[in-house]
Amino acid sequence: MSFPVLSAILLAPVAGLLILLFIPEREELTIKIVSALATLVSLVLSVAIYFLYDSSQGGLQFCEEISWLPEWGIKYSLGVDGISLPLVLLTALVGFTAVFASWDIQRRVKEFFIFLLMLVAGIFGVFMTRDLFFFYLFFDMAVIPSYLLIIIWGSTRKEYGAMKLTLYHVVGSAFLLVAIIATAIYGAKALGYFTFDLYSLSQVNFDVGFQKIVFFLMLIGFGVLVPMWPLHLWAPDGHVAAPTAISMLLAGVIMKLGGYGLIRVALWFFPEAAHYWAPFIALLSLVNVIYGAMVAMVQRDLKFVIGYSSVSHMGYVLLGVAALNTLSLDGAVAQMFAHGVMTALFFALVGNVYQRTHTRELARLGGLAHQMPRVAAGFLLAGLASLGLPGLNNFVAEFLIFLGAFGREDLMLGGSLAFRTVAILAISGIVITAVYVLRIVKNVFFGPPLPEWEGLSDVRGVEMVPIVVLGFTLIFFGLLPSLQINMIDASVAPIVAKIKAAKAIGGIF
Repeated sequence: MSFPVLSAILLAPVAGLLILLFIPEREELTIKIVSALATLVSLVLSVAIYFLYDSSQGGLQFCEEISWLPEWGIKYSLGVDGISLPLVLLTALVGFTAVFASWDIQRRVKEFFIFLLMLVAGIFGVFMTRDLFFFYLFFDMAVIPSYLLIIIWGSTRKEYGAMKLTLYHVVGSAFLLVAIIATAIYGAKALGYFTFDLYSLSQVNFDVGFQKIVFFLMLIGFGVLVPMWPLHLWAPDGHVAAPTAISMLLAGVIMKLGGYGLIRVALWFFPEAAHYWAPFIALLSLVNVIYGAMVAMVQRDLKFVIGYSSVSHMGYVLLGVAALNTLSLDGAVAQMFAHGVMTALFFALVGNVYQRTHTRELARLGGLAHQMPRVAAGFLLAGLASLGLPGLNNFVAEFLIFLGAFGREDLMLGGSLAFRTVAILAISGIVITAVYVLRIVKNVFFGPPLPEWEGLSDVRGVEMVPIVVLGFTLIFFGLLPSLQINMIDASVAPIVAKIKAAKAIGGIF
């Protein structure tokens, strides 16, 4: 494909924010329309390449490359495969709907949308780049604007939430930077030339001792964004403090950067270390699932419920990574996509409720389906996806993860029986999720109407965009999972083949 479609997707938000620089602050509607059009361009092109991608061929497609610093082997190099392309589509979906979730922004509108578009562009870059240097550059670019967006436009201890999020991310980024530099230096010695190219570095036979150390550094660096227990503490506070659109992007997409990095870089580069650290990741995944669900169940703030629920659901991604087989990694990638869509829808709906009631306290809300039936229907759909209802995208993803976990046959945690025990305990997270999701749906939306909320209005016009777009996506890929799983499977297979070919050095436990 001669047209640089990936650059067009990446640069459409950048072009949008450059145009915004020349629009007067008072032209608020124009600013919002330009932002919507910029993200719409990325969405349309992302959908196009998603269905043009040749799953039978697999591998990287729509590739672009421009030499930038040849003496250091750094290139502006883009490409997508079955692992990254679903996440590019996810970013486009959430970025587009986040603009409409921010339509009621009235303070410093111009700056808000400039930072929002910058954030979306950075996320696109992480999923598209084939160069480890640019991977790190986009990785930081995808996080730093969040601080300004929260501290200026946020609420509920926004200074605390923004600073906590930023400090956790900076610490994780420091671990990741050390790992990337060490990998590049080792690769230069082995290859005879300096390069940050992901494919070239993946061909290096790294020493097992080196693998163990660098894999752990990457586990910390990427684990912060998963978020992996006990590095998860920024997430609930960050979600609660953030404005609606940024909560959608934080939980919907930014939390996927960590899982993507673990699969794309850590597992691919360091297969022996993957065997070594897999038991540790499996145990942490179990803590994520159970702890996140239990804490979500006792929260009194609707945003805190969704925030801790996200910690729980991302534990399934870690479980898929730990199982180290094709089914589990297929499920992990699919879970990142499905959870991203679901949680973005959740936060958009919570934003609708808060905008009208000015509260998120569960005890003060009740019977809102009488006044807000569209919001109630959207929340019910997201809730059913959260507890893994068949026919919705999350069911397929979680089913593959559990199937892969049970199908693991090599020794781990003392044997496959122990690993299956971890998987069974993790499945119990679905039961806990069903308890708090159905209770919230009943009490907040379908309980008796409260006189206090009698005059509330339902969503209409542009406010319906997130519900329609994200809700349709959950159903579409839930009913037609092969459109996603076949694509993912073709790209996961080479990573799994490398892991299987690697010498199993025994787990940390």
